[in-house]
Amino acid sequence: MVETNDQWIVERTGIRERHLVDKGVATSDLAAEAARDCLRRRGIEASELDVIVVATVTPDMLFPATACLVQDKIGAKGAWGFDLSAACSGFLFSLQLGAKLVESGAHSKVMVIGADVMSSILDYTDRSTCILFGDGAGAVLIEPCEEGEIGFVDYEHEIDGSGALSLYMPGGGSLHPPTAETVAAKMHYVHQEGGAVFKVAVRKMAEVSEALLKRNGLTAAEVDLFIPHQANKRIILATAERLGMPEERIVINIGEYGNTTGGTIGLAMNTAIKEGRLKKGMTVLLAAFGGGYTVGASLLRWEM
Repeated sequence: MVETNDQWIVERTGIRERHLVDKGVATSDLAAEAARDCLRRRGIEASELDVIVVATVTPDMLFPATACLVQDKIGAKGAWGFDLSAACSGFLFSLQLGAKLVESGAHSKVMVIGADVMSSILDYTDRSTCILFGDGAGAVLIEPCEEGEIGFVDYEHEIDGSGALSLYMPGGGSLHPPTAETVAAKMHYVHQEGGAVFKVAVRKMAEVSEALLKRNGLTAAEVDLFIPHQANKRIILATAERLGMPEERIVINIGEYGNTTGGTIGLAMNTAIKEGRLKKGMTVLLAAFGGGYTVGASLLRWEM
């Protein structure tokens, strides 16, 4: 499709395969399936959910929110919800919002879903973007801790709008609504300055992670598992090196899925669970960087 080869892609990104939806499959479909899987594992019905938050930059449509469509598809009749757009940091931002809704006492079951059909906004003649992204979704259920448990510890989030045009989709919004001209100019696809994003991603993911650990009196050596956004294997390893985090304590599954944007951390959590690497009592560090620029890190004690 573009002038490249498997070796070039693997060496520069760590990606060996990526999954793409069939025609007609939307973000809400992936999100609903991830939600159903999460509910099956927990052993509860969708009707017990209080809130649904969907982190996505590829909603089925501008409105209604994808969360509304998911709520209907899974039968969560008593839940309210909304979408959150923060690109690759969206799942992490949504996770923290969900935790605060539970911590406040207002709700006891908040479903957070990260889902994106990136193939719907990719230009498959643009080698700099089309090799990176895949379609996927991950979901988690946030509930109050039992006595003696900790759960969410702390977070550090930032945005820097000065980097907005380094990773964005220029067409489709109120600034450049869809026209024949915007379509011809390929304004409805992802545009990225790869070099600029790489440098900022490594620096900022490390900085927010270091700030978070320092504020909580921890060092990287005391983190049992690091689950980063799966953007590029070189970004992950460079960030981990700055933190002093050995590779054996990092969850990396980008080779199997590519960059699924909102879906990556949820999918990586699932990989860690399946591999038996995510266990009760572990101190876990999550980190992400995305278009916006958006960046964040979360610290938690795994209580499953």
